[in-house]
Amino acid sequence: MSAELPDARAGEEMALAQRLRSAREYIGLLQEDVATALDIPRASVSAIESGKRRVSSLELRRLGRLYRRPVAWLLEEEGAELEVDAPLARATEALSDHDKQQVLRFAEFLAGAERPGTTRAEWTA
Repeated sequence: MSAELPDARAGEEMALAQRLRSAREYIGLLQEDVATALDIPRASVSAIESGKRRVSSLELRRLGRLYRRPVAWLLEEEGAELEVDAPLARATEALSDHDKQQVLRFAEFLAGAERPGTTRAEWTA
């Protein structure tokens, strides 16, 4: 029996490994932090993120909680996109009016929506 996985399965496992690493980095955790939270060696976290070690279903559930992501999102299942509107609104509640304007300007910049009567250079300055 070959140790190699079929191409499709290997691709899915690498995608999961990359998604786990990205989620960890996004929230600013080190591999050591994850290892401590999951009570596994740091080398295991490294092996998981490089696709050299499979993740158990229990580990995946714990990783999802730690990274604040649904397991379906980690697995890139259809319809598992993160809902960000409500958390974004909650995150801006405590901001000053000036800061809210800055957030709005940045969102418009990201969306590529120019305001009537202005150029992109004027509202990104």
